[in-house]
Amino acid sequence: MIDFLNSLVVLLNFIIIPGLSYGSQLALGALGVTFVYAILRFANFAHGEIMSFGAMITILFTWFFQSQNIGLGVLPTALLALPIGIVATIILCLISDKFVFKYYRYQKSVPVVLAMVSIGVMFVINAIIRIIIGTETIKFSDGQKFIMKAKQFKVMTGLNEGLALKSSQVITILITIMLLSFTFWFLQKTKTGKSMRAFSDNEDLALLSGINPDRVVLITWMIVGVLACVAGTLYGLDKSFKPFTYFNNLLPIFAATIVGGIGNPLGAFYGGFLIAFSEIALTYAYKKFFKYLLPESLEPNTLIQFISTDYKFAISFSILVIVLIFRPNGIFKGKVI
Repeated sequence: MIDFLNSLVVLLNFIIIPGLSYGSQLALGALGVTFVYAILRFANFAHGEIMSFGAMITILFTWFFQSQNIGLGVLPTALLALPIGIVATIILCLISDKFVFKYYRYQKSVPVVLAMVSIGVMFVINAIIRIIIGTETIKFSDGQKFIMKAKQFKVMTGLNEGLALKSSQVITILITIMLLSFTFWFLQKTKTGKSMRAFSDNEDLALLSGINPDRVVLITWMIVGVLACVAGTLYGLDKSFKPFTYFNNLLPIFAATIVGGIGNPLGAFYGGFLIAFSEIALTYAYKKFFKYLLPESLEPNTLIQFISTDYKFAISFSILVIVLIFRPNGIFKGKVI
């Protein structure tokens, strides 16, 4: 029984808790991509850089607050700077729409043109970020790093394996639950949310019903800005901030969006966790896990790792290809928003 509990702690430490944290970050990112596709009808390849921009602004104001000895005690100072980052990210989204996307939208450009334009926006935002904050890896988490340390857990339980629970992981999961709950409530219960759903489902009919398209677009970009900034900041808190990392995260974010069913917020949520757990579970070395479960004579001599961590993104790509072949509309096909 003790060995079983030790093996369970190993899974919690290296798969379940990291999967919930990473899945939350991907779910928020995928939800932002989903909103743009559902309302504005194009794939926004600049979304990763929008996340990076929001995280950058949050980091800059985190440094400012830290220099003034302003903080939140055991909680990260970044949470204090996050609202400023959200406002800045919303402004970035609205400026991008006003001076770039709006023109092509009024020209009734096909989605592929808007997608190509978003790539241009992506490079511009990326250049701005690199000029302002550089290209080095930045760790900006402060406060209490661990809620539960491995040594404390061992003393409490008497097990050989210790459970380490980082505060950034718990903060990520809790904020994601609150933000996603509010988003789904907003879409289902408010007049504006219902207008957005109607606009997404049938734009022409929505216009005939008197729905203001400019207001729908404005609210959409505001929601995207909030989701992108929070996702980018939480990812940086949990791991670290490096501009190029957010560009790399485009693949798992888009994979989560498409696997779940592009244009479907619920699909984006489940898709994020599916991709996250797949990446972590397939790249983890299970030697220690089986060491507790198997007799000594059957203990493995190898790592028992399905795929090297060097090929982590290949997992997202493979899942994406498989879903596109066998279920092109994603897991939650049909209804958009």
